[in-house]
Amino acid sequence: MDIFNAVIGSLLGWFYAGLAFLPPSAPLVILSVLGGAGMLWVFKRTSNPARIRTVKRLVQAHLLEMRLFRDEPGVVWQAQKSLLTSNARYMGLMLQPAIWVAVPLTLLFFHLEGFEGRAPLPLDRDAIVTMGMKAPVDTSAAAPVMTAPAGIVASTPPVRVLGEKQISWRIRPTAAVSGSLRFAIGGETLEKRIETGPSARFVPGLRTSSILQSIWHPDEQRIQSSAVDWIDVRYPDTNVAIFGIQLHWILWFTIISMVFALVFRKRFGVVL
Repeated sequence: MDIFNAVIGSLLGWFYAGLAFLPPSAPLVILSVLGGAGMLWVFKRTSNPARIRTVKRLVQAHLLEMRLFRDEPGVVWQAQKSLLTSNARYMGLMLQPAIWVAVPLTLLFFHLEGFEGRAPLPLDRDAIVTMGMKAPVDTSAAAPVMTAPAGIVASTPPVRVLGEKQISWRIRPTAAVSGSLRFAIGGETLEKRIETGPSARFVPGLRTSSILQSIWHPDEQRIQSSAVDWIDVRYPDTNVAIFGIQLHWILWFTIISMVFALVFRKRFGVVL
């Protein structure tokens, strides 16, 4: 999983770096259009246009039947049952291509969160770094030691949250930093990337040791540790501004890709 995440992350990194000369929202718009084109291509390859057209005609016929024979309850009742059956068939025909679309898009969303959904830590404001342990915190053992790069000050010693199996530090960035926090615990040394300052850039999220969790936290390699489960920095969320309207990037991606798909569906030969 680490190799897969690294490949996708590198491709997206090169993509964003190559478009750095454009407005900040341009990469998201381009990816949204490509996403819409990809959805149409998948629908064309995995759907059954002939059956979809037939079922849509049946739905229209049953609706017309209900209007024409509205004074005959028996006919209307039968038309309603047939309408529900046809709608179920239509939804089933749409389900297969929708699943083929949902899987790659979901994986893409997990990777895009670091590029679009988080902002670096603002300067001169406190932030929290948290380490999740695999076992209950041992208060008799030495606490982990965190070393921050220049430009980041640890303003409190480690605080142990026994019930949650967590250890937290309060930090304060004083300068723009793109580096790593280092943690020494039980003879092991672990790192967690950290980004601070005003400039927008890729911001990695939670770093985990779990293969399953690395699917939706793909920004860094998995932690190889017998004691630590995950390490997280609480970054502020950010929105994307397009035409002066600020929305969460997933909303913009959905709007742009769906509009593209609806406008160009006939050129792709897609029946919805």
